Amino acid sequence: MTTIDTIRFPRLKLGLLLFLAGILGVVALTVTVLPQVLGDASLPLPLWLVLAASIAQSGLLVALVVWLGVLLAPKVGLSAPAFEAAVTRQPVAAALRPQLFPGLLCGLLGGLGLFAIGGYAPAELADVEQPFTVPLVARVLYGGITEELLLRWGLMTVLVWMAWRLLQRRKGTPQIVYIWFAIVVSALLFGAGHLPAAAAQVGELTADLAVFVVGANAVFGVLFGYLFWRYGLEAAIVAHAFAHMVSHVVSIVVA
Repeated sequence: MTTIDTIRFPRLKLGLLLFLAGILGVVALTVTVLPQVLGDASLPLPLWLVLAASIAQSGLLVALVVWLGVLLAPKVGLSAPAFEAAVTRQPVAAALRPQLFPGLLCGLLGGLGLFAIGGYAPAELADVEQPFTVPLVARVLYGGITEELLLRWGLMTVLVWMAWRLLQRRKGTPQIVYIWFAIVVSALLFGAGHLPAAAAQVGELTADLAVFVVGANAVFGVLFGYLFWRYGLEAAIVAHAFAHMVSHVVSIVVA
């Protein structure tokens, strides 16, 4: 096997493994939420075909973003240590261990914050009857894994790489200011990505509601972006997934 083949094969394996992890969230969200959204609407196609088409469309996006991360993350010092260990036959536990404590700690704080911030939601969001519910399994898999692949592994990595490539002329490692730029921008876009769901719930977005949705989610996005930068992708995944678990448990306990 040539040197090029040796390098390319783990890349392909890493991309496939990350894609499979991400598509789990897509499937979980699609099959649990889309039927609720469609309700009793008359469909030109069977429901299973609509679900399959939606999964395929989202899957293409996940595949593209994952591959961008696979290509660009090593160039700017970002990584997915446990996934990379898995495809290079290194100890996965050893790669994951340093990420667990910061991930779980930030997930705990994030989950408590996620629950607490609900008390400050604008009235039009707090009082509205939810047209659909997102099961915990979908929140954990899609939010914890798929969103982190899309926003951190993909978007944040691309933003760091662009700044490093265009402004730093590919010299040395990316400057911290560029990393923080990528963290904040990807976090704001993470927040903006929740606006369609908010609009579906309330019917019409107001300025106050938009600021709340984007701002609240951006705070968590910054936290997850920092974890990705300092510890690895899995730390962000653990924190995001655990935050949903903590928030869910707390909401049951205090109900």
